[in-house]
Amino acid sequence: MTAIALKSALAAAALTTAATLVYAHGDVAPQAVDTTGLPETGDEWLTENPYRAEAAGEDVWARAIAVGASGYNQNCARCHGLEVISGGLAPDLRFLEAEEYGDEWYIERYRSGYTQNGITKMPAFGELLGQDAAWAIRTYIETRPDDASMEEASDDLKALRDQIAGYAEDASGADADGIKARLTEIAAGIETLSGAPVADSAAYRAANLIDGTQEAYARAAEALTIGLSAAQ
Repeated sequence: MTAIALKSALAAAALTTAATLVYAHGDVAPQAVDTTGLPETGDEWLTENPYRAEAAGEDVWARAIAVGASGYNQNCARCHGLEVISGGLAPDLRFLEAEEYGDEWYIERYRSGYTQNGITKMPAFGELLGQDAAWAIRTYIETRPDDASMEEASDDLKALRDQIAGYAEDASGADADGIKARLTEIAAGIETLSGAPVADSAAYRAANLIDGTQEAYARAAEALTIGLSAAQ
């Protein structure tokens, strides 16, 4: 089976699971999402993510991930899992293709919710959270790194994390450009399950934090620690 066929089969399985599994959102009230800094998407609902880097630019894309992370953790993680890693009771949304087909399914479920046997398993978020929040959450979901890719890079990232943590205490002799280049190289090899071209991985985040200052090294080391912990 080709990689494309495998991805399609996994996505189909996720969609089937979405229609059949019983998973309760419970009585937790949806939490508003602060979409400040994102271009407004307007009143007419779109069918394709407008916040992807190729459409909106890298700054908007990065902002969408940050907004989406907050929105997802407040409203979605309870059922779909932290870092979008499902525990099996709800679909693993990381497999939903980062293209129009996946977008259409996502936005329909987001707007309409999911009811089974008269019981609301997922509320309709469309009117509650709005479209800007919808696509920010979508951007966050589709950029989650593949566990296998993270596992392959974990030893290198742990070694770099320890090195960077040392520079947070004493940055003398540190080669900021060299460390940033190595993290960027590792990040380029970490894939997504959605087919999105760039994974918002710990390596990617750390690389973009480093600017040669001790404070930046400390933040980069923390980002790597958090990312490596989530991947375990």
